[in-house]
Amino acid sequence: MDPGGTVAAGLTQPWASPPSVADVERITALTDPVVRNLQITQCYHELSLALGTRTGSHANWCTFAVWASKQAGQTIRKEDLARALEQLWETSSEVSVVTGVSSARPRGSRQGDDLADYRRRIRDAVMATSSFERASEATSRGNRKVFEEIAREFARFLAAFGTDTVFDAGKIAAFCEEFRPGEPPDGQRYLVLALTSYYQILFESDPEARGELLLLANIAVGLHEQTRLQPEITDALNAPVVDPRELWRRLLEIFLPDLGWLSRLRWRLISRIGLRNPVDIACSRLVEQARLLGRVVVTEHLLRLSLPGGERLEAGEDLRAVSPAALAHLVNAELLALLDLVDPTPDSLRETAAADWSVLPDRMHFIVDMFRCFQERPDLSRPPFNPEQVATLKDGRRPEGRL
Repeated sequence: MDPGGTVAAGLTQPWASPPSVADVERITALTDPVVRNLQITQCYHELSLALGTRTGSHANWCTFAVWASKQAGQTIRKEDLARALEQLWETSSEVSVVTGVSSARPRGSRQGDDLADYRRRIRDAVMATSSFERASEATSRGNRKVFEEIAREFARFLAAFGTDTVFDAGKIAAFCEEFRPGEPPDGQRYLVLALTSYYQILFESDPEARGELLLLANIAVGLHEQTRLQPEITDALNAPVVDPRELWRRLLEIFLPDLGWLSRLRWRLISRIGLRNPVDIACSRLVEQARLLGRVVVTEHLLRLSLPGGERLEAGEDLRAVSPAALAHLVNAELLALLDLVDPTPDSLRETAAADWSVLPDRMHFIVDMFRCFQERPDLSRPPFNPEQVATLKDGRRPEGRL
């Protein structure tokens, strides 16, 4: 089922009212991580549309958050992770180490097993001992953590200023008094900067000035968000995918099928005191390869952002896009100062590839340029789910079809 639809359809059929703080708190409290993620994604969409009715049709931070949360949902649901690991394993040259194992097995062990059979049984052992549960849990924590804090503030902002027609410096200042001073992850000064900028847009008539204020606000929220997410991103990337002890046990059963458990235990004890043998070396290399490829799979999921229409952005590659003309030559002083902090290649997409997603400056470099290049993309406002799926997830159930 196509979850899309036209941008006009999404913008001309808004919900009766934007999500409230109570709605955010209700969604945050959901215990099913899959349903919670789906409702988070939908709530971001509704916040994006509601904010867009005041700030214009260009993408605000919530617009980008829709697609980031939707991508996170794939990791939370562990979609395609096992298949990706199996494909990487099948194409890995490291499994060739098994070719030398047959001649190294102890006398009396079964002979005649061919290489293809070894490959199949080793692959099955890897898949049987792999789990993406820890990566899923870490991604879910991050998804909830950001939503609980930032979506709440957007809901509060819309409730406070959604119908304002006159700029009131005192009113926005009073609104921002609830934020914690200082730098993230504990301080919220970038949220103050962001929401103050969104407020200014409500009363700014110059299109280029509005565009720069929007970019400033988006980047400020992004910097706060990514700083707060650092522990969860690191946990997701470092989460063990393969149980090394169980995999080692299964590999010994493959390589030494005719040895009893006592003999295999003796074999392990001998290897632990430093008397290495070809079987131990093969097991060690295969276990390490399984752990490495598991991390690659999780990293690739976290480094990918799927956009409407099936387009994918790979954060491990330099962006291939063009900034809108309105954002080609920036003049807003606060925006330029923030870009000096987070963009090491100003006005260029060079080196935007994030070699290591766990490194905050690498992430921010990619994200900042993505915000700038895609801010005027109208298709980002498309609904993330079709109407039937929305009705199901709002009822607290997991919808059918492609999510």
